[in-house]
Amino acid sequence: MHRRQFLFCSAAALAASALPLKPAHAGALVKKIGVQFFSVPKLLEKDFDGTLGLLKRLGYSEVEFYGPYEFSDPEAISEWAKVTPQLGFSGSGFYGLTAQKAKASLDKHGLTAPSMHTDLLTLQSHMGPLSDAAHVIGATYVVLPAIPEDKRKTLDDYKRIADAFNSIGERAEKHGVKFGYHNHGYGLKEMQGQVPLQLLLKGTDPKKVFFEMDIYWTTAGGADPVKLLKEHASRYKMLHMKDMKEHKQFKGDGGDPSQWMELFPYMTTVGDGVIDIKGIVAQAKASGIEHLFVEQDMVANPEVALKRSADYLLKL
Repeated sequence: MHRRQFLFCSAAALAASALPLKPAHAGALVKKIGVQFFSVPKLLEKDFDGTLGLLKRLGYSEVEFYGPYEFSDPEAISEWAKVTPQLGFSGSGFYGLTAQKAKASLDKHGLTAPSMHTDLLTLQSHMGPLSDAAHVIGATYVVLPAIPEDKRKTLDDYKRIADAFNSIGERAEKHGVKFGYHNHGYGLKEMQGQVPLQLLLKGTDPKKVFFEMDIYWTTAGGADPVKLLKEHASRYKMLHMKDMKEHKQFKGDGGDPSQWMELFPYMTTVGDGVIDIKGIVAQAKASGIEHLFVEQDMVANPEVALKRSADYLLKL
């Protein structure tokens, strides 16, 4: 997610329990699930290794990092520092560890990290150290969590972003990783006769630019996740999973944080809402989705909420 746009979202993270929790047995559709680290940032900041153990006990086998990292673009690091006082935590990246030590902790708990979120500037100007870190922790994908607001105001902006994505994808390939874009609720409604997301899908190289769908924001933007997965089976490689208490859409185009904040109260644990999770997961499997990441942003009571999501998905 675009971290600067969650300044008004607050949640308390609880300390990890030492008691083991039995994960649900995998069903026919889902064999493994992951979790986006932005679900438990305070726990990770307090005890990185212990939180990995908790996530494993809850039923997760994969994790997804978020930036900035120590090698990130200085501007990204500076922007992050400006918002951390309101967020209530400052940890990100490898939480003060080297990539090697983070990987050792992942290995200790039987976890893998196939994906890393990072910012546009780092993707454009620091692919070398980014890919080096990805290779150390075993990540295949380096993912842009959001397009900066000033770079998506017009259709021409989106065309320029498509060109930028192609350039990033080419550099990523040369460095042995794959570039992905995680969508939000903007870019899903027509702009000057075109849907910006479709422009990005059609205007980027399918062999070098991949996509991670956030099913909540896709639904909030008025798009159909199943239809998108069917129509662009080779492009989507990952999903962010969360549910919606009742059917809601943005009042506008979903392009500004105020519209997002109106819908935050409707987020809920996977399986507890109205989104067709089973239908989406079934199509995801048919379309070749590689990874499912539960993302419940800074969720309160993660031992309960994240376990409910894990149990639901693993029983499908």
